[in-house]
Amino acid sequence: MVLPGAYVVSRTDISILYVITDLNLGGVPLHLHRLVDAMRVRGFLPCVVSLGELGAVARMLRDDGVEVHGCNGQGGWDFRVIGRLARIINEKRPDIVHALLFHANMAARRAARKAGFPKDRVVCEIQTVEVERRWHLLVDRLTHRGCRFTIGNSPSVIEHLHTRARIPYDRLRLVRGGIDPAPLRNAIPIDRSALNIPTDAAIVLWVGRLDPVKGLHTLIHSFRSIAADTDAHMLLAGDGPMRARLVIAIKRLELTERIHLLGSRDDIPALLKAADVFAFPSRTEGLPNALLEAMAAGCPIVTTDVPGCRDLIEHERTGLLVPYGDTDALAGAIGRLLGERNLARRLGHEACKEVTSKWHIEQTFDAYASVYEAVTAER
Repeated sequence: MVLPGAYVVSRTDISILYVITDLNLGGVPLHLHRLVDAMRVRGFLPCVVSLGELGAVARMLRDDGVEVHGCNGQGGWDFRVIGRLARIINEKRPDIVHALLFHANMAARRAARKAGFPKDRVVCEIQTVEVERRWHLLVDRLTHRGCRFTIGNSPSVIEHLHTRARIPYDRLRLVRGGIDPAPLRNAIPIDRSALNIPTDAAIVLWVGRLDPVKGLHTLIHSFRSIAADTDAHMLLAGDGPMRARLVIAIKRLELTERIHLLGSRDDIPALLKAADVFAFPSRTEGLPNALLEAMAAGCPIVTTDVPGCRDLIEHERTGLLVPYGDTDALAGAIGRLLGERNLARRLGHEACKEVTSKWHIEQTFDAYASVYEAVTAER
């Protein structure tokens, strides 16, 4: 798809060495896979380096004909990867080194210096508003001049890096995340009987990684009052370290018949099209793909008024925002959308329009291309 006014790259031989922590299946490795494919279409010459495990995404890249290297790192504190990455940089001599995520950023900055590679040709990227590992911000504050730009994928990430890591605005670049909304907009709703849910029951859906930062305990506690007042069922699609604790909490709340842990799914668009409300009560985000997908599917949304989420959702126009950790507010907003169907339809419709016009993945790729050309155009 080419959007009106789409960016057209003027060079077709800019080589990019992408550096990432690992290439196991996950959000950022899959994002890198899509980015590499888009940059090849635009005439760039990509190569990928994984500091750790190569994993499934490495196989996908190689199947596409992309050169992939591994540094065989044994964790975030394996500093041997710096020397190995420096040797790869020396061998490839790319026009740009683009690192994604904290550990890859640190390794790329150090390895570029070790290899004598110009720091003004290094680009780093952060995709979350860090609230748990605050020492990351201190390290970024001390080392950000080891690269030309630090990319953030939402306005909240950029502001956080400026105010908390004290990175000057002229060394930050916003590249808005995005998705292709068409597969979600055109998906067919899943058959509810396949989920053992009554056909006339309302569905509240959550999608993501079962992680403490996602606010899942608040979500299941809020659902207790909703289940008492309605026939709604809740679906949690995804897996992660909190699964065992959630099973215990759901049993304690006597909601095992109404809250369904689906595990990892490959039919998220169909689930979104079947859902009556998408609830997403995270503590913090960078730019959550789950919200973008719910918007594209036209699913009415309740989410928290926190960085990342509020970049996407405008209260009462494209969804409802509630304070993080406020069980009563979350339950009230979900109940409101279940009861006020006209409001729910309007919010879902506006959200779908918003993601198509402002958060399309082709605009994201064009923005990356602009950054690469700006970096290589400088002396």
